[in-house]
Parts: sequence; C-alpha cells; structure tokens
Amino acid sequence: MKLFVVPTPVGNLEDITFRAVHILKTVDIILCEDTRTSGILLKHYDIQKTTWSYHQHNEHKVVDQLVEHIRDGKTMALITDAGTPAISDPGYLLVRACIEQGVEVDCLPGATAFVPALVQSGLVANTFVFEGFLPLKKGRKTKFGQLVQEDRTIIFYESPHRILKTVEECGAYFGTDRRIAVVREISKKFGETIRGSIAEVLDKISKVPVKGEIVVVLEGRDEYERRLKQSLKGTGEA
Repeated sequence: MKLFVVPTPVGNLEDITFRAVHILKTVDIILCEDTRTSGILLKHYDIQKTTWSYHQHNEHKVVDQLVEHIRDGKTMALITDAGTPAISDPGYLLVRACIEQGVEVDCLPGATAFVPALVQSGLVANTFVFEGFLPLKKGRKTKFGQLVQEDRTIIFYESPHRILKTVEECGAYFGTDRRIAVVREISKKFGETIRGSIAEVLDKISKVPVKGEIVVVLEGRDEYERRLKQSLKGTGEA
C-alpha cells in the first residue's frame, strides 16, 4: 500500500537511477502522463508492467479511485513524460490525496530540468526561486512586476514558440544588460546553453530559432546590483 513518485530522464534515457528502474519493475501499476512517451523508456529498460494514464486532463476525475486502489493493496509508481512528477507536471493532487488518506508516499531523488540548467547557467546558485511556467495572459504583467523586485536568481520554463517574446519582455522589465541563460534540450544530443546579457541572448535567438524544451535562468537583483557597483568602481564613477 504505497505510492512511489519516480523521476524519469529529461533527455538521455541513461539519466535514471538504479533504484528507479527497480521500483518500476516491482510495482503493480505505473501511472503515466502519456503512455506512449513513457513506453519508450519502459521498453528501453525491459519494464513490462500495467500502465494507466494520469495527466492534467483526468487527474481530478481519477485521483480518488487511484487512492482506493492503493489502499486496497496495490503499489503504484507515478511518472511523467520527463523529470520529477508534480514539478510543473501532474502529481500534486495524487500525492496530497494519498497523504490525506494515510497512504505512504515515497518520492525518489532524480532528474529535474531546472537544477542542471541553473548550474550550467553560471549564475548564482546558492539561492534561487523557481517559477514554473509564467502566466500566459492573465497575471503576466503582475508576475513580471513582482519578479523585478526578486533578489534571488529566477528560473522558469518556456516553450520554443514563446521564448523570443519572453526574452524581449525580460529586457523591457529588467533591462537589457541583466544576465540571462536560455538552456534547451538538457542532456540531449543537441543540448545548448545560450548565455550573456539579455541584449546578447536576444540577438542570438532572433537569428536562429530556439527549439526543444527550454529553461530560462535570469540574474537576480542582488547579483545584478553588485556587478553594477563593481563596474562603476572600475570606471571610477562610484
């Protein structure tokens, strides 16, 4: 009677732990965001288990039934298409329902996209804020207005067809000399990190379209102001 939350690779299929493979081979049922996508990973590791769909469009309807199945003695593993479930992916509702019903939840450590993106961005990594996906329309201006005051490094996800507009908005709100990193296709063959000032990165991505899954890492206000003061001291203007 247990729910295992199992991170899966964000890119390279080998980015999975031995324990994760073991758990997936021993549970009764694997809950997948997309059974077709997860099927590639499961086939790669010769994991032959019953899979059920669990995604943002059905999670409200099936969560209570799933908890009942677990309470009846089934062990389940929850995975998503990539990364750790519940991190900008389905999972939170099921975890909360299990806890409320006294069902044990065990989340394995493992892959999530924003951690490697933060580290390879070269920006301050000892303190940061993760925003998931920014609002598309309603509340977007308000969110940017809040983030302008954020002292910590800022991390969020973005889609390839919105990234150019989003970096332009970052320039408008934070100033084009604020440092940013656009990290795409983490751990995949064509993975890439585009670093520099917002102006520099904007120039690069406006010429060559950015494709794939994207993480944006933006310099926080504290580090930006520290750099600015150092620059002014260097020029004798401070």
